[in-house]
Amino acid sequence: MELITDPHDERIADYRALTDVELRTRWEPPHGLFIAEGELVLRRALRAGYQPRSYLVDEKRVGQIADLGDAPVYAASQDVLEKVTGFHVHRGMLASFHRRAAPAAAEVLAAARRVVVLEDINNHTNVGAIFRGAAALGVDAVLLSPTCADPLYRRSVRVSMGEVFAVPYATLSPWPDALELVRQAGFALLALTPAPDAVPIQRLTPDQRARAALLFGAEGAGLTRRAMEASDARVVIPMRRGVDSLNVAAAAAVAFWELGRED
Repeated sequence: MELITDPHDERIADYRALTDVELRTRWEPPHGLFIAEGELVLRRALRAGYQPRSYLVDEKRVGQIADLGDAPVYAASQDVLEKVTGFHVHRGMLASFHRRAAPAAAEVLAAARRVVVLEDINNHTNVGAIFRGAAALGVDAVLLSPTCADPLYRRSVRVSMGEVFAVPYATLSPWPDALELVRQAGFALLALTPAPDAVPIQRLTPDQRARAALLFGAEGAGLTRRAMEASDARVVIPMRRGVDSLNVAAAAAVAFWELGRED
């Protein structure tokens, strides 16, 4: 354990300005790292096989990670932690991990029975929540358009409670032409939309349900015209009381449950 008293200490550069989304998205992927926040999440990353670069913890919590191996452990006061990261680290524990090479989409599809495909979802909270729903409700993989938010960004990881480590994912590129790869793998491409002429999700055929690829677009805009045209069917979650739609993460959870309820 090494005590850090200077917020500018280069040994903890991985943790600097964690609340600056633009800086972090420019820093983390090119440097091959991501940040996990909280003991539960970092232990899930370890169990998933990610290799730690270092740990940064509240000096009062060093004993909680005494069993975690050989990566450097840096301890600091809450004041120093806040100056380094830009926020109050109330969970008292952060870790920097090495990223792994992402698998090819074909590899992910070959091992899956039910998948979710995300287009232009650049809100990290929604991405994390969708991964958590996928893990909990029987979706085998997540496929992302190139413009989606990074699943390993700290907020995505935190909201998912570390489930981004449990659900395989890959990027589909070029978009949306690569949707044909999903169809060729035997999946029915089901585009979620609030359109009044869409098929209610509970009325999907057995074939559509058997190997479903659920397509979701960003809040507000929804799926693009080209993604909609590439789908095999347009599907709606019926709404009541004049509500037109759900938050995308909530809609995804409902759709996951509906497709898995007879498993």
